[in-house]
Amino acid sequence: MPLGAADSSRAANGVDGTTIRTLPRSIVLLLGIAGAVALGFGIKGAAGIIAPTMLAFVLTIAVLPIYKLAGRHRWPNWAAILTALVAAYLILVIMVVGVVVCVVKFADLLPTYAKQADDLTKDVTNFLDNLGLSTSETSTALSNLDPMKLIGPLTDLASGVLGAFGSLFFLVTLMFFFVVAVPGFAPRARAFQYAKPELAAAFAKFLQGSQTYLLMTALFGAIVGVLDAGALWLLGVPLPLVWGFFSFLTNFIPNIGFVIGVIPPAFLALLDGGWSEMLWVIVAYSVLNVTIQTFIQPRIVGNSVGLSAEITFMSLVVWTFLLGALGALLAVPMTLLFRAIFLDSDDRTRWVAPLIDATVSEDALPPAAAETG
Repeated sequence: MPLGAADSSRAANGVDGTTIRTLPRSIVLLLGIAGAVALGFGIKGAAGIIAPTMLAFVLTIAVLPIYKLAGRHRWPNWAAILTALVAAYLILVIMVVGVVVCVVKFADLLPTYAKQADDLTKDVTNFLDNLGLSTSETSTALSNLDPMKLIGPLTDLASGVLGAFGSLFFLVTLMFFFVVAVPGFAPRARAFQYAKPELAAAFAKFLQGSQTYLLMTALFGAIVGVLDAGALWLLGVPLPLVWGFFSFLTNFIPNIGFVIGVIPPAFLALLDGGWSEMLWVIVAYSVLNVTIQTFIQPRIVGNSVGLSAEITFMSLVVWTFLLGALGALLAVPMTLLFRAIFLDSDDRTRWVAPLIDATVSEDALPPAAAETG
């Protein structure tokens, strides 16, 4: 390639005709990766502030339809704000109290199965001995099936989950200011749309997608929770209502929520009724949850948020790493927010969207590809 052509590939003409040097794409890519890594470490370092702030923001988004509905019925502005605020606080109370009740009930019930756990450990040890597979590591692992040894980790888990909600005073205060600021959102949105129309459109898409995701996830979570509780009740597993509510909560965790939700009732079924009852619990959960969460829910929720299954799973991993336990619950809204800010608002980065979308629109395809597709 001639030297002039090489130079021209790294240059562009400015408005006044001057030559503007641009960096090679490889350097730009490396700088982008470095910036993303630095941003990630910054988010992780400030997780104690960012996580509760985002939770307050997401809860405010969740109750926006309540405020709008009250406005359409010509409620006074203060009554609409108060109703939305009470709804947001009620959601928070249900989340916190629900997690605590699930952990406490599980911890209280475990000591009553000490004998069953001891018998189970002996049976498994004898079975492995007969196969010649028993080792010291296996014996150590089986000894951890002692329910009394699980109470300490469960207590630590409850403390960790509550700690993940951050300072409740900070969170409650944030929610108050966010919800009270809702009436001033409309004029700000109009000014924002006038100044930055593309960013405003991307943010509006984020709000709509987040509301749809939260609504549909809560709806399908409630359906799954009721069905799981009914199945556990029919199988005679202790605390069916607790595990049904636990299934509802874990439905907000993308991809692996079902796996987390089945562990406590399956373990109790193993202690209470043996291997067959545990297998029935796993089968019942698999049929109900996989049918709803794999075949029905993604067709509605997945298309509404526009994220592919693999991107949803990666967002779960990344945001849990950065924000802790709350990151698992906020994975989809956080990903939608970052998509709105960094992808949908700029034509230069919009080409990334087909790589993360659940489906690729025909508008993103060249005419020939659209016709053949």
